[in-house]
Amino acid sequence: MAVLGNLRKNSFVLIAVIGMALFAFVIAGVFDGSGFQSQEPIGKVNGEELSISDFRNQMDVLKKSYNFNDLQALTTAWDESVRIELLNQEINELGIGSSSDHLEYFLSQSPSFNSDERFINDAGLFDVNKFSNFISELKEINPEAYFQWSNQENQFNNQIKANTYFNLISSGLNSTFFEGKKQYSTSNSNANISFVKIPYSFIPDSLVSVKNSDISKYIKDNPEDFEQESTRSIDYVIFDESPSKKDQNDLRLRLENLLNEREEYNQVSKLNEVVPGFLTTSDLELFLSENSDIPYDSIYRPKGFFSSDHAQMIFNLDNNKTYGPYTDGEFLKYSKMIDKKRNGNVRASHILVSYQGAQGASLEITRTKEDARKEASRILNLARTNPDSFSSYALEFSDGPSKSNGGDLGFFQEGMMVKPFNDYVFSNRIGRIGLVETDFGFHVIKVVAKEDVVLVGTIGLKNIPSDRTSDSIFNIASKFEIDLGKSIDINKTAADLDFEIKSLNSIGELDHDLPNMENQRRLVQWLFNEDSNVGDYKRFDLSEGGFVIVQINDKQDKGLMPARLATLTVTPILKNQKKAEMIISENKKYTTLEDLSAINNLEIINVSALNQITPVVSQAGFEPKLVGTAFGLKIGETSKLIEGETGVYLVKLNSLNSVDEIESYSAFENQLTSKLRTNLDFNIVQSLKKSADVVDNRSDYY
Repeated sequence: MAVLGNLRKNSFVLIAVIGMALFAFVIAGVFDGSGFQSQEPIGKVNGEELSISDFRNQMDVLKKSYNFNDLQALTTAWDESVRIELLNQEINELGIGSSSDHLEYFLSQSPSFNSDERFINDAGLFDVNKFSNFISELKEINPEAYFQWSNQENQFNNQIKANTYFNLISSGLNSTFFEGKKQYSTSNSNANISFVKIPYSFIPDSLVSVKNSDISKYIKDNPEDFEQESTRSIDYVIFDESPSKKDQNDLRLRLENLLNEREEYNQVSKLNEVVPGFLTTSDLELFLSENSDIPYDSIYRPKGFFSSDHAQMIFNLDNNKTYGPYTDGEFLKYSKMIDKKRNGNVRASHILVSYQGAQGASLEITRTKEDARKEASRILNLARTNPDSFSSYALEFSDGPSKSNGGDLGFFQEGMMVKPFNDYVFSNRIGRIGLVETDFGFHVIKVVAKEDVVLVGTIGLKNIPSDRTSDSIFNIASKFEIDLGKSIDINKTAADLDFEIKSLNSIGELDHDLPNMENQRRLVQWLFNEDSNVGDYKRFDLSEGGFVIVQINDKQDKGLMPARLATLTVTPILKNQKKAEMIISENKKYTTLEDLSAINNLEIINVSALNQITPVVSQAGFEPKLVGTAFGLKIGETSKLIEGETGVYLVKLNSLNSVDEIESYSAFENQLTSKLRTNLDFNIVQSLKKSADVVDNRSDYY
């Protein structure tokens, strides 16, 4: 900040510095052949390149259409790009194609096309000839729109081929008669058992030791549970560029000077002029546009709009009275009450009964206007009789888009709804249910809630640090960095200079926002630079002002998690395994429940109606081995000692309640088939990903 302060005083130097920086940037791009950025594709799937331009277009669509942030768009666009490429490779290898007949059927099943009146024939069906004529005209009169359609047609054809691919696989996933019969038996048979449990807590932890070599072996034996992506860990110190007390006092003085009229010298007229203040201006909107960091808000607002710390005080104001100064977030404010509207915000629910020809009515609605009137009257009587069931009636009977929300329209102000609807809700009390007619049909309306709204003018000045404060923070951070360069130990430097040290673990290669630090892609890219090593440190700017000095304390590359990071997870598992070995070794000579319970002073527990479908056992918890062992025994047989989740078990099967055969097992066959096909699209893509060679170059660009 001190450097910037000096540059501000010498514009020529500033221009020269910027010019040299731009020149260096351009020259760097020329000599390294990168054109300012990596020329690698965004990624590769089995050797096939993924276009960076297509990827960027996809990200733009996600951010503009779905309001995704950078990281969400980056992740979603990547997943979709890989998915499409994997499917295209499979489809091309199998020779799956798409014809005009496929496209015609696809369009006829799409609501976007089969409900468009331009493409509907006299029978109310999608007419491909009408659609083809429309596209032909589009080609002649609107080439740009035709180009957009061509792109969309390609997407439709790709979707058709993907659907064919999924359907081919789905048709091969079926269950047999014997599988259905087994499912029926497994679901309905139950057993009565007795068991003795020796909990692992019987053996103190102090008697069991787990070595690093044990943990490493467990990780190698269970690699799927310990696969990790590349990560970095850091220690850091934040130098927050927040306003000083003097900055805050200066801000308060500036704001108070804007409240009342004041005289100012006009450089044009060479005269002193009276300038209106916030309390006296006759044009509040113009005054705020010239003096406030917050624009004028002309919308009436409910109490919930304002900060909870100040809402009640603002709502208690009379017209033209002010409240302030008060701090709200990063602003210092004064608020003036302009107007109040009692019950100016209404929440209502409705059930729309539409009819053929009504505005917005779908083609599926065939009832006449008179039929709609009778149906609405019937629903009105139901709703008035059972007002608490209004949302259920909306779900069942409404033709409006709000039916999925139980008819709830949320809060709205006067003038936002069509006039008959508006007049009803604003003129009736809370809880009233009535019927009105609009161009959309007949509405059964329930007035749910009302609240007051106010029109408030607020002048606010942002509480930002002065140049003097910024320079001071810059100097403090610089001193810390110099001292760190001497010790190469951020913890020691922080302790010597009395700064708080923080740590952050498991930073991913594509992370963007870090805790306490937003928009830190440059920091993350530095962490994953091949030249960055443990012990390296660097300073970065914070998006909200200030600096962070970071030192790398750990690097983990992609692969199996090291033993030291898996200790907390693996140690309890290995301890239980060792305890199980000890318990079994000490008790293997006891082969009956009575002997085992007596020698260990434990209870014999009886459990009825044990089912194979649910691996949860009463008084034992989640114990799949116990359940599986019990159903593998003969009636009256006692098992060997079993290593369970929370202890060692000895179990006896007392009785088995089998089920009689039934005439048909088709329902159970269908149930299994449906389960096999559940989430088929997702599971296929995940399977293809596991066997694919995927190269991810996103970190080179973002």
